[in-house]
Amino acid sequence: MRGGLRHGSWFALGVVHDVRADVYPMVGRRSGVHNHRMHEVKLSDGIVTLSPLRLSDVEAHLAGEDELLVRWLNGGPGTYEGVAAYFRHCREQWDARGPLRAFGIRVGGDEVLAGTVDLRFAGGGLAPGQVNVAYGLYPSWRGRGLATRAVLLATAYAASEGGTEAVIQVEPGNPASAAVALRAGFAPGRQTRSEDGTPFDWYVRDLCVAVP
Repeated sequence: MRGGLRHGSWFALGVVHDVRADVYPMVGRRSGVHNHRMHEVKLSDGIVTLSPLRLSDVEAHLAGEDELLVRWLNGGPGTYEGVAAYFRHCREQWDARGPLRAFGIRVGGDEVLAGTVDLRFAGGGLAPGQVNVAYGLYPSWRGRGLATRAVLLATAYAASEGGTEAVIQVEPGNPASAAVALRAGFAPGRQTRSEDGTPFDWYVRDLCVAVP
């Protein structure tokens, strides 16, 4: 991982079960997150827990990286130095309340790292109030509905931080990621192209409306 995750979703998996998280973050703007250090944010629905990425996650991330994940990453396969540098950047963004909020997706009592989900509150092509969501799971955790849960938790947090619309950008060749977006209540939107001409299908969701 040389430059971090793509601005779109890098999710790759088989079948995703339609499992929905109906519990909102344990901390947020309205529940006192400003009284906590930002990197201590922790969100859970009882199955999936989201907490900021940390340097101790580097080896687990590299161990979970496979060919499908590499396909949706920038710069090819990750290296320890590259991933560590990116995770340090993520921590700096949390500490500075920057536009990037990168979470590890954690499962079980031991909070084993199963993947990542990140929010970007600003960036190319985003209007004020829009928040980009990107996510991915490691191979052994796919097909369990965890990505849908993670997206629901992350977007609830985004709403608590002032986001009004969530955006998931998916390359047309990544239908599994599009399926997660639809299961998380997103609707198809416009198509855009990156600077190198890569097309991205947008999926959008109004964060002021609860997911049924």
